[in-house]
Amino acid sequence: MIRKLILSVCLFFTFVSWAQEGTSSPYSFYGIGDIRFKGTADNRAMGGLTIFSDSIHLNFQNPASYSNLKLTTFSVGATSLNTKLKTDTQKESARRTTFDYFAIGIPMGKFGVAFGAVPFTSVGYNIQKTVTSSTATSVETYSGTGGVNKAFLGLGYAFNPKWSVGVNLDYNFGKIETNSMSFMYDVQNGYREKNRSDIRGASFTTALNYQTKFNNKLAFVSALTFSPESKLKTTNERTLATLTYGQVVVGQEVVPVENVTLVLPTKLSLGAGIGENKKWMLGAELTYQQTQNSVNRFNDLSNGTFENAFKYTVGGYYIPKYNSFTNYFSKVTYRGGLRYENTGLVISGQSVKDLGMSFGLGLPLPGNFSNINIGFEFGKRGTASLGLIQENYANLTIGLSFNDRWFVKRLYN
Repeated sequence: MIRKLILSVCLFFTFVSWAQEGTSSPYSFYGIGDIRFKGTADNRAMGGLTIFSDSIHLNFQNPASYSNLKLTTFSVGATSLNTKLKTDTQKESARRTTFDYFAIGIPMGKFGVAFGAVPFTSVGYNIQKTVTSSTATSVETYSGTGGVNKAFLGLGYAFNPKWSVGVNLDYNFGKIETNSMSFMYDVQNGYREKNRSDIRGASFTTALNYQTKFNNKLAFVSALTFSPESKLKTTNERTLATLTYGQVVVGQEVVPVENVTLVLPTKLSLGAGIGENKKWMLGAELTYQQTQNSVNRFNDLSNGTFENAFKYTVGGYYIPKYNSFTNYFSKVTYRGGLRYENTGLVISGQSVKDLGMSFGLGLPLPGNFSNINIGFEFGKRGTASLGLIQENYANLTIGLSFNDRWFVKRLYN
């Protein structure tokens, strides 16, 4: 287990080195960026469902699930994002490889503890456009990097085989930088506006799980998770500069701007499923977020506003024969899901929506309960009409889940 842990930590730092820009979406300009974390690889392969939990997978979107752990579990994951961006006149492609999460879960009888870190949001875009008026033509460039990370510590407790509760305590931190530049033809100098926001704040999530059996085979599972509204403090800075065409700074000044208190919205998820344990499960989930209270990092942004968000998810898994000794593919977990989401972001009066489908495989490793989880996700976000941007994406997610027994007292020395 220790060798696996060292290998995973090395992989983690490799993923981090690649993940300077965790998104290529222009919509990440607004709020605190593009919401990155959508669950572990096995969750995402089922459309992002959070209601399923078992003894060898971490589900840190649902802290009540920690009490189901039977083995110490180390999880790490990364995603390759491939996006085609389209307007009514142009098309572009972008590719990113990003670190998604790492966490450790430890069973303690009726309790379960988990801790780790995830990139919560990301800002990453680079846009150039030519603006022509009756008097002049200019070239404008917009770019942004950074995001918000989340470190968490969670605890789950099982009252009995049917009921369990849990809580995650989160600390959110990060830095976001955006730049805009403009140069006019036949004008010697241009200008640049550089904005930086340092973000800090705490939040938490609670969860309640219920499961029971209808008969010897058929089981019912359900979950309720709730995150109350929380605040993030920002330290904002704006620098204006005059540039030459070679982007050499001729002169610059720091302009005072207001430090805005950002809002992590109230979030409520309710889901239920039915199936046969270690064989198949099918479930559905509804998520609501009160994002209408969200604000942008700077008060002088007017074309991006927010409304309440919601998400519908349907998904599940199937295992032909989990304890097969003769056929490896009978032990593989086959997953799939569908997702429809109103993101809560409104650009120029148009709601930004996201429709996606996913499927994946859980591949058991020989000799223990560890596994590799692979997920594929395809979808569309936004629209190319009304001067907006449509994003068609195809993502590949890989998660490693290593499981072993820790803290076992030796019978013999």
